[in-house]
Amino acid sequence: MPDRGEPFSIEICSDERAAETLAALGAATFIDAFGHLYRAADLEAFLREHHSPETYRRLIADPEIRIWVAKDADGSPGAYAIAAPCTLPVEDMPPRSGELSRLYALKAHQGAGLGGRLLETALDWLEQRFDHVFLGVYAENDGAMRLYHRNGFEKVGAYSFMVGDHADPEFIMKRMNTR
Repeated sequence: MPDRGEPFSIEICSDERAAETLAALGAATFIDAFGHLYRAADLEAFLREHHSPETYRRLIADPEIRIWVAKDADGSPGAYAIAAPCTLPVEDMPPRSGELSRLYALKAHQGAGLGGRLLETALDWLEQRFDHVFLGVYAENDGAMRLYHRNGFEKVGAYSFMVGDHADPEFIMKRMNTR
């Protein structure tokens, strides 16, 4: 396990050659957090659709989307965040709405403030481009909800987040103290 005091750098991921690394990191962090909740077939289908190298190549190439990767002193990725125009099923979506679409860290790097640093970085970018900032969070992810509440987010809706054929309860949160 890495030393909790180990410094991380947060870098913008703009090189499509990083797609393989992001796909591996995205799959590993999702499995770390939620893999135990799903049947193998549902998890496989979800990872194939949302965490393939091709998916990350498309995300990197899209000028409306920003990806940050946190790397340790050895250059190993430990966490990442993605921000983009909002695609959540927000009722009466206001114009100029952005979304923190992903914020994940490997279990070995959780609890050291890395999620908060990535969140701050993503929020700075989002609030420079959008008037409203949303995110979706698994309804039973209490740790993430505490982080989001501390950063001005409040629950404004709910929907079902599909992982294969499995529907998860998901909350939609909106940042209320924007600039």
